[in-house]
Amino acid sequence: MHLIHAELHDELRSRGFDVSAGRMGENVTTRGIDLLGLPTGARLRLGGTAVVEVTGLRNPCSQLDGLRSGLMAAVLGRDDDGNLIRKSGVMATVVADGEVRRGDPIRIGLPPEPYLPLEPV
Repeated sequence: MHLIHAELHDELRSRGFDVSAGRMGENVTTRGIDLLGLPTGARLRLGGTAVVEVTGLRNPCSQLDGLRSGLMAAVLGRDDDGNLIRKSGVMATVVADGEVRRGDPIRIGLPPEPYLPLEPV
């Protein structure tokens, strides 16, 4: 399962990319959650019963350029130390299924410490 934060769509629109929810292959779009900052193994309860476990960072691929030229580069960045930042969301596995609707609450459950940072998958 692929999750993207709506703030990425906002950023991309401000840079001239007209990308709406679902266009980059994500199954769920969130807002107000630092998806990229979650540790490996964090669990997200979506709505009443669905639960997904975050497994890693989505590694963007060249198919994004099929939507719009330059989009793949736009979802990559560099931090102050020059390290690559992958902004194209996170991948997760389904732990418990359930119906998920627009506007459903998302609750975060963190794994036991020490937290492991997300790596590309």
